Amino acid sequence: MNGIVIAIDGPSGSGKSTVSRAVAQQLKLQYLDTGAMYRAFAWWVLDQGQDPENAEKVGELADHFPLRMVCDPKAPAVVVNNQDITQAIRQPEVTMAASTVSAYPKVRHTLIALQRKYIEVGKKNRGIVAEGRDITSVVAPQAPVRILLTASAAARLARRSKQTGERDQAVLKRTVVTRDQQDARTTSFMEPGEGVHLLDSTALTLEAVIAKVISWVEEETQQ
Repeated sequence: MNGIVIAIDGPSGSGKSTVSRAVAQQLKLQYLDTGAMYRAFAWWVLDQGQDPENAEKVGELADHFPLRMVCDPKAPAVVVNNQDITQAIRQPEVTMAASTVSAYPKVRHTLIALQRKYIEVGKKNRGIVAEGRDITSVVAPQAPVRILLTASAAARLARRSKQTGERDQAVLKRTVVTRDQQDARTTSFMEPGEGVHLLDSTALTLEAVIAKVISWVEEETQQ
């Protein structure tokens, strides 16, 4: 399993994080949530008192973004300027700001380069499961195992509600469906590219999804 890279993409609420962490734990690999990196940058922009809509100022902040990702699947963490913001980046205002700032070319260039560095480190430490927007097509298109994990809109909303405790359907749609629509303008994560496995988890248990992912990893490593 040395050096394996597993890339998992898909829309909000499809289960990317849960599945990726579980697979990483079972296979004893590192875990990287690339979406959390965009959220962390959005948090940094807001924390610095900058308007997410100001592309020039936001781009300048990208040059000096003090981010550190803890890639332990049992206890992943996001640290900015020595402050653990793992929970803070899940706030609704950060979520919406992330969709805005992630569309800026300067921000994407900077964070994609950083994501690739973490993936390279993971490859040297047995392997890594990396998940998030355009991970299968842009960030790690050469990953041996690439998966697009999807689910129906109803299932994704229900999962996000269970995850966050949010019951307001308008808020849920804004942070899941609307965010997907915004992100789809700059990234491709709704349809699998060539060589990418499509896995619809709508009617599957978490255990079944994890088992399917691991089966694809085993097929790849046995070739």
